[in-house]
Amino acid sequence: MITPAAPGLVVASGVRRFCLAAGTLWRREIVRFLRQRSRVVGALGTPLMFWLVIGAGIGRSFKSDDAPGAGNYLQYFYPGTLLLILLFTAIFSTISIIEDRREGFLQGVLAAPVSRGAIVLGKLLGGATLATLQGAVFLALAPLAGLHLAPLSALALLAVMFLVALGLTGLGFMIAWPMESTQGFHAVMNLFLMPLWLLSGALFPGSGASPVLQWIMRVNPLTYNLQLIRGFFYGGTPHGHAAAGFVLPLVITLLFASTTYLLAWYLACRKISRPL
Repeated sequence: MITPAAPGLVVASGVRRFCLAAGTLWRREIVRFLRQRSRVVGALGTPLMFWLVIGAGIGRSFKSDDAPGAGNYLQYFYPGTLLLILLFTAIFSTISIIEDRREGFLQGVLAAPVSRGAIVLGKLLGGATLATLQGAVFLALAPLAGLHLAPLSALALLAVMFLVALGLTGLGFMIAWPMESTQGFHAVMNLFLMPLWLLSGALFPGSGASPVLQWIMRVNPLTYNLQLIRGFFYGGTPHGHAAAGFVLPLVITLLFASTTYLLAWYLACRKISRPL
């Protein structure tokens, strides 16, 4: 006679399988990144060039009154460049979904007896980890812009960067999942994701934009992601207020990360009956 397993043991076994699957896919993303060194140049070098070139070009016409707390344009543009690094690394890490489908790896993973939520979480954690690590490298350049962080503030900022990167990786997962080619993914990147970053307040303060652009910036989740990052450096908010402005950006960033994860999980489950 076979004795049924206790409910607690079943739940514990399911949690272990979930964590093992997510951890395995997370580790695979890290190993793949270390074997593709050129991705470091693309995700870190391009935003760094933007920061130096655009900062030098627009700096003389920048008025610090438009962005409370920022002494010059390099300081103002620095958090936006940091967000761009998180965006590039997180989004580009999800291109592997298209490559895995083409190579047959994704079919094997989906056929395994593991939760689709674990598969999605592993991919998102891998992309968010890589984005945070590259953002940390750029964070070390903050003193060059005249920005300084206390050790505890730097640690808190890294946690926020990971949360932002998690949401961005989830967004990239949703875009990459139905894609059949990397060309289509890059087209969406240029037509949707880059304007999303441009209209986050990364390049110019929203106070000087047209009413239409100001409305778009207010409903853009990246605006609040950026505000949360920017607040660690000089406390500015989308409306020019100080510490009180941290709560709303943090809540929206948490909602953005959790919503993109749940939607990515839904898409992964929805594709079960469709051929890959």
